[in-house]
Amino acid sequence: MRLRPHRLLLSLVAAIALPLASAQVLIVAQGTDAVTLDPHAATDSPSATVTSHIFETLFELTPEGEVVPGLAESYELSDDGLTLTLKVREGVTFHDGTPLTAHEVKASLDRFLDPENAFTFLFLLEPIQEVVVVDDMTVELRLDAPFAPLIGHLTHSSTAIVHAGVAAELGDGFARNPVGTGPFRFVSWEPNQAIELARYDGYWGEKPGVEGVRFLAVPENTTRMAMVESGAAHVAVRVPPQDIARLDSLSFIDVHNVSSVRTIYIYFNHNIEPFTDARVRQAVNYAVNNQDIADFVTGGAVRPSDAAIAPGIFGYTPVGSYDYDPERARELLAEAGYPDGFSTTLYSPSGRYLQDIQIAEAIQSMLAEVGIQAEIETLEWSAYLSATNQPAESNVVPMALLGWGTVTGDADYGLFPLFHTSEHVPAGSNRAFYSNPEVDALLDEARTTTDGAAREGLYRQALQIIHEDAPWLFLHSETQLVAVNTAVEGLVIHPTERVLAHNASIR
Repeated sequence: MRLRPHRLLLSLVAAIALPLASAQVLIVAQGTDAVTLDPHAATDSPSATVTSHIFETLFELTPEGEVVPGLAESYELSDDGLTLTLKVREGVTFHDGTPLTAHEVKASLDRFLDPENAFTFLFLLEPIQEVVVVDDMTVELRLDAPFAPLIGHLTHSSTAIVHAGVAAELGDGFARNPVGTGPFRFVSWEPNQAIELARYDGYWGEKPGVEGVRFLAVPENTTRMAMVESGAAHVAVRVPPQDIARLDSLSFIDVHNVSSVRTIYIYFNHNIEPFTDARVRQAVNYAVNNQDIADFVTGGAVRPSDAAIAPGIFGYTPVGSYDYDPERARELLAEAGYPDGFSTTLYSPSGRYLQDIQIAEAIQSMLAEVGIQAEIETLEWSAYLSATNQPAESNVVPMALLGWGTVTGDADYGLFPLFHTSEHVPAGSNRAFYSNPEVDALLDEARTTTDGAAREGLYRQALQIIHEDAPWLFLHSETQLVAVNTAVEGLVIHPTERVLAHNASIR
């Protein structure tokens, strides 16, 4: 496996025209480029990080986990739980000057809910049967049944309010010419290189302290770190553990370690042999030493998983882990008819998650010890998502490393899209093509049950079954290691894995 150097960014490191202190554009070196700037179509965090500067949601999830008003100033839920009435914030305009009204909110929500648009995250708001304008600044969301996670789901970046009129006019072009109400407006996008945003001076809230934000796509760890060290970037995400001490020793850089709601895993394609057999999937789990990966590959920056979602999420319960036991792995492989192991392909991104390709290489070595020969395949991020998102009949990816951030703080978002039968790709996000009617029933019931304790019990049962079925190689939950120039103030490194410059300034 060979990775090409990113020539443009290497040249940026080599020749910096101006020191960062003289610039008022915040430069963020991300690991991968955005896939789309249409929030309704975005399913990945690099895209969400950018769109969260351009667009806003009806409610917001604070870094402390509190849901607060966004574009909805207030709300009222009917006694039967079937109608959510929202008061739209006054004085808000889109970047083209169009005022935000209840009509615009309805148009945006209708676009998101339209099944013909086939947005992957439709499940977030699917129980909404109708959006009704009550008056210019009041809108009702009418449901077919009580929906416990609704307010939390309305904090999700993919439910952001877009200028639906512009989206209809531009069609597919809206993904590269977005118009929202956020503190920054879109300027330009050079794919796999840079996205430029400028401060929106007509913003309704507190204006950002920087003139703009530039997001650079920099897959190589060493290049990202060189950029923040040399002054080519203010911020570099996913600091390799071996670089933490060196960067932290520099007077002009702080390395931030921030918890996240992201779980890292390798899913198994249940339509491709030998992963159709639960014993093989369990064997892979026994063959991999998660604690060694945590200690030696990530430098202790992760927590080995004991459930399919991370601690701190509503509905999380530890249901156990697969202890490292290569002998048990060999026994299970023999029982499944693979006494000598087998060959397969392990897909992995590079630069998207903390030490992702290094983790894949460690797993490759561990699997070889039990007779599983896994060739590593990596692709550019958008191509990687496309390859793993193919329908069952044309999907050739047997196993792949991915992550999922439960950014609403509710287990519904962490489990329903990844394990419910209705969410098989490409319609949803269940890339494993996992299907268990008992899990489906538990997740369906948890969505419409309003009693918190009852919901926790349902998720506990679902997590236990998922653990035993082993649709994934369960790996770990991430922390975020982000290097930031000390001249930057007010930057938010959000647990939802977004670097937010809404209140940022540069001294």
